[in-house]
Amino acid sequence: MYANSVVPSGKMVFKNYLVQKGNDMSTRISTVPISPRVGALLTQVTETPDLETALWRVLSDYLDMKISSLKERRKELEKKWGITFKEFSEEFEAGTLNQDSYGYEVESDYWEWEKTETLLDHYLDLQSQWT
Repeated sequence: MYANSVVPSGKMVFKNYLVQKGNDMSTRISTVPISPRVGALLTQVTETPDLETALWRVLSDYLDMKISSLKERRKELEKKWGITFKEFSEEFEAGTLNQDSYGYEVESDYWEWEKTETLLDHYLDLQSQWT
């Protein structure tokens, strides 16, 4: 859990936060100053008076947007090539794509698609751990 408090400077501070280590959760003491202006923006944007809830909502929404954007890019690449990344990767490695595997377009799409899949897996994993 987070403990919010106001320090004499008037800045909001999160005193405690959880750090995941493998499958275990352990508490690590730290302070993260948040200015009253940022705190006010967080609570106004999320329409919640609680700073912790506001921050969780912003982070959760961010993960949702990243995942949605990456899934959309995946669909675009699947539509363009007519296959999944696994199939594209296998054909790329085997040199059996309908185009030159070492051509600029093929290589660019390969690296972008691999990045998209890697980031999507990463954000989905974070989402399952924290939400």
